[in-house]
Amino acid sequence: MDQAIERTEMGTRAADAGDTPLLRLDDVCKTFRRTPVLDGVTLDIARGDRIALVGSNGAGKTSLIRCLLGEYTCEGTVTVDGLAPRRHRRRVLERIGFVPQLPPPLGMPVAELVRFATGVSGGDGARVAEVASRLGLDLAAVRRQSFVKLSGGQKQKLLIAIALGRDCDILVMDEPAANLDPQARHIFFALLAEVQDRATMLISSHRLDEVALLVNRVVELDRGQVVLDDHVEDAVELAGTLRCRVRAVRADDAFARALGQWGFTGSGAGLIWDGVVAGPDRLRFLAMLSRYAGLLAGLSLEDDGPKGGPAR
Repeated sequence: MDQAIERTEMGTRAADAGDTPLLRLDDVCKTFRRTPVLDGVTLDIARGDRIALVGSNGAGKTSLIRCLLGEYTCEGTVTVDGLAPRRHRRRVLERIGFVPQLPPPLGMPVAELVRFATGVSGGDGARVAEVASRLGLDLAAVRRQSFVKLSGGQKQKLLIAIALGRDCDILVMDEPAANLDPQARHIFFALLAEVQDRATMLISSHRLDEVALLVNRVVELDRGQVVLDDHVEDAVELAGTLRCRVRAVRADDAFARALGQWGFTGSGAGLIWDGVVAGPDRLRFLAMLSRYAGLLAGLSLEDDGPKGGPAR
């Protein structure tokens, strides 16, 4: 019976592939201890959507993601390309690259975790190692270390490498760049740029400025309900960079440390700072500068084109 149902679902998807949403939530409700965390969420996500799922802590973002992954039971209907995530868990997860908000407390060695993850998802260990290396994590150097003993940034880089180191057409990422330094974030954006033409993305964050320039659609949750669903301008080059010069009215140690964390170098006795900012990180960079507004004498940002490519 299950095989017959599955064949019917496959036939329906084939017939409607051009019209049906890739991901669909229809009147989804989820309650914990009599408290609703999702309250009638209806959402269609099409192929090619890059969605920022935003909202304050407790708005329901992670619960929605867990329902999409089939980890939670819920009322209403959830489908991934016509498949129910709870019934067809393995087939759904084969389609999805997932980066969780909180790294799981796994005690297994890094090498074993990579073997397990690639075995379950059909991934490629060499590709995972390549992506990790680009992010600045040498898997060979930490292969025997327990995952739980890695630093927060190392854990995040490994989880991103596992998600992006295989072929999948759906990326679901919960605060994916939270523990990454600016340089690793830059590489992360470049990696997303490489798959944006073939992967639908759902990127969760509690701050819109963290993800606004990565996406072409914004969905906001509040108290478990969709309160905003809007398409936005899709004009930012994910792999693009900005040449930046910051001029200060006086030298300041805290300001110098903040710019140093972004890879900037100073000259002129600490009054002039030059560096490169990833295009999608411009709002985050400007938010950092706003904390030192009283020190700013001048600021210039110039589009440098994709990293390694010509300026535009």
